[in-house]
Amino acid sequence: MFGKRLSKLIRARFPYIYVTTYEEDRITSLIKKIAQDPGYTKFAREIYLWTQTKGFVNEETGNKISGTASPLKALDFVEKHDKNAVFIMYDFHINFGVKSRNPDFDVIRRLRDLVLPLKTNSVRKNIIFIAPDLVIPELLQKDIAVHDFPLPDLCEIKAKLDEIITQNTHIKSDRLTPEDKDKLCKAAMGLTLQEAENAFALAMVNDGQISIEDLKIILDEKMQVIKKTGILEFVKSDYGINDIGGLENLKNWLKKRNNAWSEKAKSYCVPAPKGILITGVPGCGKSLTAKAMSKIWQLPLLRLDLGKIFSGLVGSSEENMRRAIATAEAVAPSILWIDEIEKGLSGIGSNNDSGVSSRIFGTFLTWMQEKESPVFVIATANNIRNLPSELLRKGRFDEIFFVDIPTFNERAEIFKLHLTKRLKSSEAAKGFELNNNLFTKLADLTEGFIGAEIEQVVISALYEAFFENRTLEFKDLEKTISNTVALVTTQQEQILALREWANVRAVAAAKKEDLTSYLHETEPENITSGRGGRALDF
Repeated sequence: MFGKRLSKLIRARFPYIYVTTYEEDRITSLIKKIAQDPGYTKFAREIYLWTQTKGFVNEETGNKISGTASPLKALDFVEKHDKNAVFIMYDFHINFGVKSRNPDFDVIRRLRDLVLPLKTNSVRKNIIFIAPDLVIPELLQKDIAVHDFPLPDLCEIKAKLDEIITQNTHIKSDRLTPEDKDKLCKAAMGLTLQEAENAFALAMVNDGQISIEDLKIILDEKMQVIKKTGILEFVKSDYGINDIGGLENLKNWLKKRNNAWSEKAKSYCVPAPKGILITGVPGCGKSLTAKAMSKIWQLPLLRLDLGKIFSGLVGSSEENMRRAIATAEAVAPSILWIDEIEKGLSGIGSNNDSGVSSRIFGTFLTWMQEKESPVFVIATANNIRNLPSELLRKGRFDEIFFVDIPTFNERAEIFKLHLTKRLKSSEAAKGFELNNNLFTKLADLTEGFIGAEIEQVVISALYEAFFENRTLEFKDLEKTISNTVALVTTQQEQILALREWANVRAVAAAKKEDLTSYLHETEPENITSGRGGRALDF
C-alpha cells in the first residue's frame, strides 16, 4: 500500500514528498526499487542521497558531488541536474526550524522557487525528505506531500529472523517450531526492523540458541521502545483474575472477550472489542482490574498519562497525542489504560489553553470511533460527572461499568484473598486458622468498607502481631476495623450521587446474586443499600 502510494506521488510529479520514519535504510531500499523500476514509475530515475555531512552521493556509483553539503548548494544541484532523478535528503527538516521555530527562510524561499520547475520541467525530478519528526513550515504546507512509513509487517520480520538464522549457522534453532517462530515474530511487531534484529540477536547471544523461551527478551525490547516515547508507560503486572475480589459481572465480560483478535474470532465474524469505561467509588478495584487484564488476555498493558500529553510548545500537545496513539497501534494487539481520565480532560471547554484540550480530546474521540487496529482502551474514572457527554455515548466504549462498595460476599472474598496471600509463608500464620467462618465474621464487621480499606485492615493487624512478636489473632483484625473510619462515612454525598448517575447509565460490576442478597440484608436508609448500575449477567 505504501509503495503504491509513493509511486503514484512520484509519477504525479509531486515536487516534495516528506516521509516520517527512523528507518533510513529500509525506506531508501524501497524508494530505490520504486524509482528504478519503470513498472512502478514509467520512467526509471537515478537516486541521489544527501546528508549535511557529505552532500549528494550518487547511490549507484558512490561518487560524491562536491560542493553540495550546503542546503542551498544542494538545491542548486537539483535544479541544474539534467536527468530523471529522485533526490533523497536526510534530516533536511532541521532547516525548517525546531517545531517550526527559527527556520532558515533562505532555504524555504529556494524550495518555493523550485516548485514550478520541478513540476513542469521535461526532466522528471522529485525531492524526498526523510526524517524521524514531522516539521513543516507554514510557507511550505501547500507544497509538501506527507507520508508516514509503516513499521515492518509480519512477513518482513519473519524474513529478517530467517536471514539472521541463515547467517549464524552456529546458533541452534532446531527447537523453534513454525508456531513458535510465528509467536516470536508477532511479539516483535511494533518494532522497527533494526530493533527487531537487535532483539533477535540479543536472544541468540543470551544462550546460543533461538526458541520460544526468548519471547520475554523480545517483549523487554518492546518495553524499551515504549519507554523512549516518554508519554506511554509499559506496565508489568503480576495480578491475575483471581486477585480481584468480587466484580464477577465485569470479570465474566472480560473472560468472554479474551482472544477476540484471533483468527478463530474472525471466523465467527465477531468484531474486536473497543474498550470499557470503569467508574465508581475510589479504592474498589478499578485500577486493579486494568492491571489484571494484561495477564488475563496476555497482552501488553500501556498506561497513558494525559498530563504528559500537554506541552508548552504550540502544536506539540497534539503531536504527543498522535504519537501516543501511533505507539499503541504499533505494539497492537495491546491494552491502552487511561487512569482517572476525568482529570486529564478537565480543561475541555475552558479558554485557558486556547482550545488545546478540546483538540486533543477530539483527536482521541475520532480515533476511538474509527480505529481498526486491535487496541483495547480501558479508562477509569472516579467522578463520572466531569466527563464530556461525547465520550459516554454508545460507540466510544463497548460498556460502562459501575464499581460500588463491595457487597457482603465480595468483602468476604477480599478478606480471603489478602489473608491467604499474606499468611501463606508468614510467622504470623502459625496457629491462625483461615476458614469461611472467619471471612464471614470479618465481612459482617466491615459493612461499607471498600477494598483498599479491607487490605489496610489486614496490614495494620499484621503490624500489631509483628510489634508484639506473636501470631496474628482475631482481636487484631477486630481492633483495626473498629479504628477505621470508612470512606462511606467521609464521602457519603459523593457516593450517593455516583449511584444515582450509574443507576440508569451503567452496568453493575458485581453479579446479580450478590446485589440481590445485599439489598435484602441492609436497611433502606443505610447508604450501602442503594446499589448503582443495572444488575446484568454476562
